[in-house]
Amino acid sequence: MRSILRFLFASAVLCLLVTDAFAAKPYNLLIIQTDEHHFSTLGCYGGQIVETPHIDSLAEQGALCTSFYATTPVCSPSRGSLVSGLYPQKTPVVTNNIPLDDSIITFAEILKRNDYATGFAGKWHLDGNEKPQWAPKRKFGFEDNRFMFNRGHWKKFVDSDDGPAVGATDKKGKPSYGLDGADERTFSTDWLTDKAIDFINTNKDKPFCYFLSLPDPHGPNTVRPPYDTMYADVNVPIPVSLNRKPEQIPGWGKSAGVKPAQLQKLMRQYYGMVKCIDDNVGQILDTLKEQGILENTIVVFTSDHGDLCGEHGRLNKGVPYEGSARIPFLITCQGKIKAGTVIPQALGCVDFLPTVLSLMEVSVPHQVDGRDASQLFTGDSKDWDDIAFVRSTPGSEWLSAITARWKLVYSMNEEPWLIDVKNDPNELTNLAGRSEHADVLKDLTKQLLAYGKQYNDPYVDNPRIQSWMQQVLER
Repeated sequence: MRSILRFLFASAVLCLLVTDAFAAKPYNLLIIQTDEHHFSTLGCYGGQIVETPHIDSLAEQGALCTSFYATTPVCSPSRGSLVSGLYPQKTPVVTNNIPLDDSIITFAEILKRNDYATGFAGKWHLDGNEKPQWAPKRKFGFEDNRFMFNRGHWKKFVDSDDGPAVGATDKKGKPSYGLDGADERTFSTDWLTDKAIDFINTNKDKPFCYFLSLPDPHGPNTVRPPYDTMYADVNVPIPVSLNRKPEQIPGWGKSAGVKPAQLQKLMRQYYGMVKCIDDNVGQILDTLKEQGILENTIVVFTSDHGDLCGEHGRLNKGVPYEGSARIPFLITCQGKIKAGTVIPQALGCVDFLPTVLSLMEVSVPHQVDGRDASQLFTGDSKDWDDIAFVRSTPGSEWLSAITARWKLVYSMNEEPWLIDVKNDPNELTNLAGRSEHADVLKDLTKQLLAYGKQYNDPYVDNPRIQSWMQQVLER
């Protein structure tokens, strides 16, 4: 009897030790970032044309953010803020093709110092003008950066004797954005996904951090078969805001003249790119399951900025409209984030570093601008300031304060715009001059001024913006 009791006691102790060891096992981190991706093309954000079950599963198993914004809705500044936790004026990547400063410490560098295997595949866009420029010398903590390229929206990649290369060329033999017969092995999304899967399989027995940066669905709007004809018969919805009245158009939101017929052609290929991305996300999730590490891997799906996709008569990005500035953000963290969590509070790329490292229980060794929002994801939030700040690139200076409901935009060219995003999702009505919203206008203005002072944003010192702000505060 005593021997049986001893055996049961020893077994119980062993089970506790194994359980504690599993609980203490560090989380892996896998980031999947797309480029110029309108959130509404995903099923979890209400999309009804493209079925995206694999991306949607991240929302089902983790959290979905409904008000997540690119800190600047342009490639390089947004990416710089995501990896650093700093506002663009500090990185100092305030527009495209500016190199990230050598002093910047990224989340990958922090994790590498904590004995994580780290790597990156895809578009980096933080090392200046060169393109494609494989494996930049400055790694910023992404130790395996063999498949990192600095710039470009290439459609075909190959493995050559000299390393990775663009697989399509023009008539002069230079790298081209052409498809050139790209297939399921060489099309950019597939090829880069294979590199991520290889990294996972190689590093499955140790803590790892991998960043997969896909160049799609950014233009050119082309995709390999069968995705190129998958939506050929779809009648693309024409955005309500495509046909606006003059009083519904702020100076920073002027139309580029996109025509419905043009939109039909472009969006059918765009949908195909999104579907290809979702299928590849499924392959990655299957790999994590097969290796038995899905439950211990934080998976993030996001984009660097949006694409207006015809809204307000525009394509691409660069303005504070939702389609341009708001981005998808999904995250799973089993054991900490409850399945089906929805985060309505406004967050931005700048908040990513402190938040994800907090979820991983890894300390940030230096001061960052972003906020640790992990309490929102774990359900422990009691008092949270619902606001995010978004800024333009130089030349067309505007500055925005955004909450789950309100968006205030100051620009150098005209009076402020206050938009009730919840009740005016097409963003056609300026409420800044209405007395019933005076308190909201003043409060957000004060918060913008405080942000500018704390984070040294020169836009609040722009004489015209400063004048508009002063007029609001004196009303």
